[in-house]
Amino acid sequence: MARHIAVVEDEADLAANCRSALERQGFKVSVFADRPGALAAFRTRLPDLAIIDVGLGAEFEGGFELCRELRSLSPSVPIIFLTARDSDFDVVSGLRLGADDYLTKDISQPHMLARVNALFRRIDALNHASHGNAELLTRGDLCIDLDRMSATWKEQFLELTVTELWILQALARHPGHVKSRQQLMDAANVVLDDNTITSHIKRLRKKFQVIDTAFDGIKTAYGMGYRWDA
Repeated sequence: MARHIAVVEDEADLAANCRSALERQGFKVSVFADRPGALAAFRTRLPDLAIIDVGLGAEFEGGFELCRELRSLSPSVPIIFLTARDSDFDVVSGLRLGADDYLTKDISQPHMLARVNALFRRIDALNHASHGNAELLTRGDLCIDLDRMSATWKEQFLELTVTELWILQALARHPGHVKSRQQLMDAANVVLDDNTITSHIKRLRKKFQVIDTAFDGIKTAYGMGYRWDA
């Protein structure tokens, strides 16, 4: 069955171009011009991936709000922002809200499709790993269930995005080993930059600290990267 991608974009021409490019790749595509329409559809059925513009009609940050709402419906549905807004503040804001990637509209269609496919490859790779080894990845109070694409800390559920789950398992698989930002990018099978990796790490730590205020298991190796040491 073809994977279903939701495109939330208020510029009709851009939405049509995006739909056409994705459909040529074999995806099923639904297009929404505003936040309320998209949210109503998501409450009925979640897409396999959502591509969202930040500004939606009269809602200057409607895409950010939709991201929050979609994350409340599902912590794991992959979300990509595709927008003309390229300030560092907007990029970091989008990632902090739980997006897996942030692209600007000047990106080429092949590059955009590569990022979409990279997200799906991560999901497939996680599922493949779980089928190859039925055991859970446990590190002390951390338990990662790759089959269900979920993680718990002290038996409490961590609401992680696909990217966060992938980064976490890359760190926890080899405790004490420093993973550079480039290694985390390679492990996550995605093209990010140093600031983006840093934002994902900060978001990961905050999610642990919601459960355990004393959590300090993701250590920074200054000038080198990060390691799991819990």
